[in-house]
Amino acid sequence: MKKENSKSILFIGYNFTPELTGIGKYSGEMMHWLADNGHQCCVITAYPYYPHWKVQEPYRKNRFWYTTEIENFASGGQLQIIRCPTYVPSKPTAIKRVLLDLSFTIAAKLRMVPLFFKPKYDWVITVAPSFQFGLIGVIYKKIMGAKHLHHVQDLQIEAAQELGLIRSPRLLNILYGIERYIFRNSNIISSISEGMIARIERKAKKPVLFFPNWTETNSFFPLDDTVGLKQRFGFASTDWVVLYSGGIGEKQGLEAILAAADTLCSQKRMQFVICGTGPYKRNLANKAAEMNLQNMHFMPLQPKEDFNAFLNMADLHLVIQKEQASDLVMPSKLTTILAVGGVALITATSKSSLHKVVSKNEMAILVPPENQKALNEAILSAFQQLDVKRVKQAARTYAEKNLAIDNVMRSFEREIEK
Repeated sequence: MKKENSKSILFIGYNFTPELTGIGKYSGEMMHWLADNGHQCCVITAYPYYPHWKVQEPYRKNRFWYTTEIENFASGGQLQIIRCPTYVPSKPTAIKRVLLDLSFTIAAKLRMVPLFFKPKYDWVITVAPSFQFGLIGVIYKKIMGAKHLHHVQDLQIEAAQELGLIRSPRLLNILYGIERYIFRNSNIISSISEGMIARIERKAKKPVLFFPNWTETNSFFPLDDTVGLKQRFGFASTDWVVLYSGGIGEKQGLEAILAAADTLCSQKRMQFVICGTGPYKRNLANKAAEMNLQNMHFMPLQPKEDFNAFLNMADLHLVIQKEQASDLVMPSKLTTILAVGGVALITATSKSSLHKVVSKNEMAILVPPENQKALNEAILSAFQQLDVKRVKQAARTYAEKNLAIDNVMRSFEREIEK
């Protein structure tokens, strides 16, 4: 039975289910939620590749052409997923990422041509990055008369500029001009943090909707048997585990974890873990071997069915960011850490929105980014004297109140049903 206020929604973005981390995780959960709640949804996306930077099985055999998947829901909703052939570099560089974006943009535009001869969708949703996908949404809006929602997960141009990846003033002016055009032609612009919203509103000169990343509080929750969990994942019951779990890239400053492990090697119970995959993981592992770090371990990305137990196993979670990016990106890994009641150590500048919300709710440890001494001292302090119970409870309470997927998506649904 079709829902009374059901909307037809077209989504465009190259990260999607079954990617387990990053933007693909949130985009996939968003569209599944909407379809499960009675909306008619169509997704134009790429084959899953992140964070492995390789198209994953069982999709590899079809990666050079288009395929379609359809899922029907008891609510009357439907989710149609159209996957496009996309260039995926095994070792991403700045120019190769541009080629990735370009290849998906071309493939998505070609696949959208038949949609212009079918009944229009009520909404077209585009997700940045990559920011230029918003142009596809604008084209569909102008031709078909749909409404356009442009959701910003990452301020891509600012990040590239502030990290020194783009230095040409002329190129930056062109990119910002394209972005302003997308903003002007979006009915709704949304983003994930107060700091990002403030920066977007200054550029767009219009209000921006707060649409935060969520977490599945029913799937990720605190567990008590940390001793048994540590043994399950190969550690001694007495080990105190410091965990980084997420994407592993060159620009994230994860060398700081190796330096901390080296400085704190005299604390024999303290074990450091970097879990996940990414183009820079091998470099870090080689460097750890050169430093002869016996307390440093590298683990693969954990399957979803084991991930709640894996996160609960850790005594301290590291959320590492460079100073330039500390107010541009709300770390997606943090929402799940909060859901399991994890103790997080976050690098963030005192002026960032992330720092402000964490301080206000007293739900994590904060240290200045790119300050190795402060990081080392904070880890040691947490090991020796942290009031774990209080921080864990504050983290879980915040997740239940502010990050539960149903609460976030109900609010979002009301916006598109207006």
